[in-house]
Amino acid sequence: MVTEGTELPAPVGAGLYNVYTGVSTGSEAGGAVPTAAQLGLEPPRFCASCGRRMIVQVRPDGWWAKCSRHGTVDATDLDIYR
Repeated sequence: MVTEGTELPAPVGAGLYNVYTGVSTGSEAGGAVPTAAQLGLEPPRFCASCGRRMIVQVRPDGWWAKCSRHGTVDATDLDIYR
């Protein structure tokens, strides 16, 4: 359950870019989400705020992703949004 006033971290929050494809959300293909991502099997690869490719480390218990401009987000940080 998401409480009011909480926002997702910048690298994966609502932004200008699709976090799985890096395509602008304003474009025709921007809203498409790969099937693996829909199933929760794929971590975000692009920053939602700036569209830059992130450094992603997948581990047995989750993942973390780092944008050079907007910082790091860990899968465990997102548990409060489920």
